[in-house]
Amino acid sequence: MGINRRFFFENARQRLFGGRFQQHQVHGLEAILDHWEQTSPAKDDRWLAYMLGTAFHETARTMQPVRETLAPTDDKAIAILENAWRRGRLPWVSNPYWRRDPGGQTWLGRGLVQLTHPRNYEKLSRVTGMDLVTDPSVTLRMDVALRIMFLGMEQGSFTGHRLEQFFLGPKEDWLNGRRIINGIERAPQLADYGRAFYSCISYTTG
Repeated sequence: MGINRRFFFENARQRLFGGRFQQHQVHGLEAILDHWEQTSPAKDDRWLAYMLGTAFHETARTMQPVRETLAPTDDKAIAILENAWRRGRLPWVSNPYWRRDPGGQTWLGRGLVQLTHPRNYEKLSRVTGMDLVTDPSVTLRMDVALRIMFLGMEQGSFTGHRLEQFFLGPKEDWLNGRRIINGIERAPQLADYGRAFYSCISYTTG
C-alpha cells in the first residue's frame, strides 16, 4: 500500500501550511514520502509523522534542505550567526561552531535536520556511507539530506535517542521524541507538528 497522497496533501495544506502550499514545499513533502515508501514502508508510520514534523520545524516550513539562518551562502550565514552570538542571542552556544576552521571550512547547520559541528558531520558520514566532510555543503542536496534524517533518527545518530524509543507498539511519546534531535527544546511544538502530520497519513491500495 502507498500513502494516499491526495488525502495527505489536502489535510496537510489546511492543518500545517495555512491553507496554501508553495511549490518547493510540495516538492519537499513528495521527496520525503517517496523516500519513506522506498526504504521504510513496513516501519511505524508515526516515525514518518515525527520526521515530517521535525523537517517542518528545522527547515522553517520550507521542507527543503536549508542552510542555518536560511542564508543563501555560508558567508552570509556566518555573519548572521556571529552577530546574534555577540549580541547574546545564542545563550546555549559555548563554542561558535560556525567559524571557519584552519582549513577554511564551516560546520554550521545544514539539511532537513540541521547538522552542526565537525564531529556530527563525521558521524553521519559513517552512518550514511557518504562523505559529508570533504564538502559539507553536499548535505544541502535532497537525496543526502533524506538519508541523514532517516538513518540518523532511526539509529539515534544525533543524540543517542532513536525513533523506536518513543514510538513502538503501544508506546507513543510525541513530547519526548524531540530528544532524538535536541533535548526538549520546543518539544511541545514539535509534538503538535508530529501529531498533525500523523493525522494526514492514510493509505490506499490503488
